[in-house]
Amino acid sequence: MVNTAVRRSRLIQSPLHSGDQKFSCRTAAMKHCFYNETVGFFYNNSRKELTTYWRTKDVLVVALGLTVSVIVLLTNLLVITAIIINRRFHYPIYYLLGNLAAADLFAGIAYMFLMFHTGPRTAELSLKTWFIRQSLLDTSLTASVVNLLAIAVERHQTVFTMQLHSKMSNQRVMILIFCIWVTALLLGLIPSYGWHCLCALEKCSSMAPLYSRSYLTFWAISNLVIFLIMVVVYTHIFIYVKRKMTRMSKHTSFHPRYKETMISLVKTVTIILSAFVICWTPGQVVLLLDGLGCKSCNVLAVEKYVLLLAEINSLINAIVYSYRDNEMRSTFRRILCFVCYRNSKYTPTVVKLNTADRRTLSQNGHFTVDSSI
Repeated sequence: MVNTAVRRSRLIQSPLHSGDQKFSCRTAAMKHCFYNETVGFFYNNSRKELTTYWRTKDVLVVALGLTVSVIVLLTNLLVITAIIINRRFHYPIYYLLGNLAAADLFAGIAYMFLMFHTGPRTAELSLKTWFIRQSLLDTSLTASVVNLLAIAVERHQTVFTMQLHSKMSNQRVMILIFCIWVTALLLGLIPSYGWHCLCALEKCSSMAPLYSRSYLTFWAISNLVIFLIMVVVYTHIFIYVKRKMTRMSKHTSFHPRYKETMISLVKTVTIILSAFVICWTPGQVVLLLDGLGCKSCNVLAVEKYVLLLAEINSLINAIVYSYRDNEMRSTFRRILCFVCYRNSKYTPTVVKLNTADRRTLSQNGHFTVDSSI
């Protein structure tokens, strides 16, 4: 009787015990992380090609990437120097432009670092170096995008209030710039501190084999939302300026300088939107497709080119936001011709204003709309 009871007890407990063992094994497998593996291990897992020799395609991409990086560094360094030395640029919009140039300068450095650690050199990287390489890119590009959004909002405010410079205090601008970089650092460093796939190989992405696909989806959607907001803001500016020009042109007293500035503003807005959409949208769409796990999408075939396209936007930013400003161009000439003019002091040109010009001045003494930025 006792033996029968024992056998029944074993029969009842055995399946449960076996199930507990299987569950325990599955849990152990799920918690197993591959921190000691090589970069090549994760590339093989994601089926991303990792070459051991320099192909012609690799050499061309690196050569083009380094060329773009050097130009980005020089142009944005020129913008930052101009804003520092010219007191006329010590206003909120130019501080934001300077911060955009700093973000793009950082992007140039990050992309140059990538070029020196790509191709066959990728296989030699430690996991830590690989994460540093990617974090630099993510942080710099995020800072650039968020800064573009801040500039768009600032321009929207000033255009609709008919002011050249916003009334934002320098302290608020510094806080805004600080928030931009905190946001960029958070988004750039999150993967290194946990949002990766080192403990879940099935979640690894194809483009960034150590990143989780969910992170790529989050990053791409976040940027696309920012893009959408920017498009709405600049489209609103574009429509407002066009309507304003139509109404003002019906009056004979329409100031020629005002009309010229409005036309320039419309051109600038058009260039900004076009460059932004062309340079950024392809990369974000490719990232989103990879993040969503699209099997039929050959995202690796265009990976390097969409990243290069995004980096080129860092060059276009300097041209669009700075070179179209007359005062900025004159400051650039002053910097570039420093050797020629080292014995003479720079003196801003004094413009005599007539009565009609004075009417276009705002309360702080600046032209209400005197910039095409």
